Amino acid sequence: MDATERVSPAGSVPVDAAPAGAGRRGGRVLGLALACHPGPALAVTALACALALGSGLGGPRSALVTAAVLTGQLSVGWCNDAYDARRDARAGRRGKPAADGTVGAGSVWAAATVALAVCVPLSLACGVLAGTVHLAAVAAAWLYNLRLKATALSWLPYVAGFGALPAAVALSLPGGPAPRWWTVAAGALLGFAAHLADTLPDIAVDRAAGIRGLPHRLGDRGTRLLLPLPLLGATAVLALGPPGPVDAGGAAALVLAGAAALAGPALGRRWRKAALAGAVAVAAVDLALLLVRGVAAG
Repeated sequence: MDATERVSPAGSVPVDAAPAGAGRRGGRVLGLALACHPGPALAVTALACALALGSGLGGPRSALVTAAVLTGQLSVGWCNDAYDARRDARAGRRGKPAADGTVGAGSVWAAATVALAVCVPLSLACGVLAGTVHLAAVAAAWLYNLRLKATALSWLPYVAGFGALPAAVALSLPGGPAPRWWTVAAGALLGFAAHLADTLPDIAVDRAAGIRGLPHRLGDRGTRLLLPLPLLGATAVLALGPPGPVDAGGAAALVLAGAAALAGPALGRRWRKAALAGAVAVAAVDLALLLVRGVAAG
């Protein structure tokens, strides 16, 4: 990442002029929607919603938590696309509206700023401590976009963000009970795995662009070998962390998660998104365990 990309958000993007036909309102709206990284944003929001409902927050309170997480995720996705626009344009990456001129990078920055501004009161409305935890996670994600993505600490915002999610949900419950340690630990491990899986398909392209995050330093093979460990670790923590013997559900989760964690990286050379699909499958298993066991100390 060259020095000119670090001067300011406005200086990190190409000109806002759009190609012919791209300036239509419908095209800009669609481009803005795609620039927020809708897949990850909706996945994390759905996870937060499921945790909130499963924890007994109730409809209105769960909707508030969900809205806070959604606005935070939107701000992070738009920040990412706007900041990386110049580099994405040089690399010729497809599906990047801020880089190909479908929507002006300035508009994407504005959307990120508005989403972040809305996220603050929504988060604090969940409770001061819960809101602070969530906003710290959002801040870590912005720090990833603006600085840590290209460093050996690229994994840290993912660990902080995913670990904070069950903590924020627990602290949103009446009385603000402390989150169970194993839910936070499992979330952090899943966050580490998500970083590896999400980066794996683009390691070569990112390296060519000068990005040197942890997966890029490990390389394709090293990342594939490492990925199953945090996936299995997350499931093991959830299955073994609660007091008492491992029940049938925990044992089944370990078997299913083990198969998915190992299959994803193994199939990665034939299917580009196999590792990410395996991580999602393990996350689904872990979510089921979280919903059964709860996120807060009782």
